[in-house]
Amino acid sequence: MNDLFTPYQLKDVTLKNRIAIPPMCQYMADDGLANDWHKVHYTSLARGGSGLVIVEATAVAPEGRITPHCLGIWNDEQAEQLREIAAAIKAAGAVPGIQIAHAGRKASANVPWEGDDHIPADHPDAWPTIAPSAIAFGGDLARIPGEMTIDDIKRVQNDFALAAQRALDAGFEWLELHLAHGYMGQSFFSPHSNKRTDEYGGSYENRARFSKEMIASVRKIWPDNLPLTARFGVLEYDNKDEETLNESIQLINEWKQIGLDMLSVSVGFTIPETNIPWGPAFLAPIAERVRNETQLPVSSAWGFGAPKLADQAVRNEQLDLVMIGRAHLENPNWSYQAAKQLGIEQPAWVLPPPYAHWLSRYRSPTAE
Repeated sequence: MNDLFTPYQLKDVTLKNRIAIPPMCQYMADDGLANDWHKVHYTSLARGGSGLVIVEATAVAPEGRITPHCLGIWNDEQAEQLREIAAAIKAAGAVPGIQIAHAGRKASANVPWEGDDHIPADHPDAWPTIAPSAIAFGGDLARIPGEMTIDDIKRVQNDFALAAQRALDAGFEWLELHLAHGYMGQSFFSPHSNKRTDEYGGSYENRARFSKEMIASVRKIWPDNLPLTARFGVLEYDNKDEETLNESIQLINEWKQIGLDMLSVSVGFTIPETNIPWGPAFLAPIAERVRNETQLPVSSAWGFGAPKLADQAVRNEQLDLVMIGRAHLENPNWSYQAAKQLGIEQPAWVLPPPYAHWLSRYRSPTAE
């Protein structure tokens, strides 16, 4: 039976355990460039003992940033800065991953602690947003985006492929496509945000077209021996959950045929009017169903911060990997604490040797 500290192999990449740190936006970049904040942040997380560290949502185009301070990978200078981060993650003992993204109609927003709302369109820091249809998200993100032309669609799909090449060249070994949370990929699939009447809207087949074409273009770039994964909202909690989940599972099966290797199961967040049942591991049964009906490895990132819950999700074959986000911000050495709580032999050795040596050799009299 697998547990949280069982190694995990996907393609030619082996993680030392089933603990992964998901993308968590830092909103600390300028012009999309990583800086000292990111280097220290990701190195610290990677030294904490997890098997995989995925760098935050990194925009494939300038208009694809959520805020003016999001990371980007639309040019070589940005990729070169990210190269140092990938190398630091790997040197610390984790596999370096990156999530590439386009925020769509949720772009051009203030950072969360400065409003988390759309920047006024006439502000010098703002930029025009684009989406499948000219429909605003709503709430504090009320700006109406421009409806994408076919040329826009092809350009954005190509932007993802170019970003994948830069990520590969920068040394990342795990690629995640952000197709969740009301951003571009999710917006094309959801009838809430896609009201198009051409080949990219309306029927299931048409709403699925954008993501399928994009994944196919990325798969041509991203090597077959390295994991290509996606984060996707499989339901919205909008009182149409079974219909949405069935369509999502059908789409995931098609992505699998194109070459997707793993899915990070999440919520759509395509509209603000939902009834999400927040709670510990609330998506575990949904992830298990996706895993069973697609035979695709899955992870999830919501409510698994208690080590026993995370371990149970792996033991019960609900998840192959457990994404532990906020708990790692509270304690970058969460993996070490989890190893102690779960009774792992020599728990300190989930950490790099310069830490593990001292923690295992000299124990404090007051240690737990």
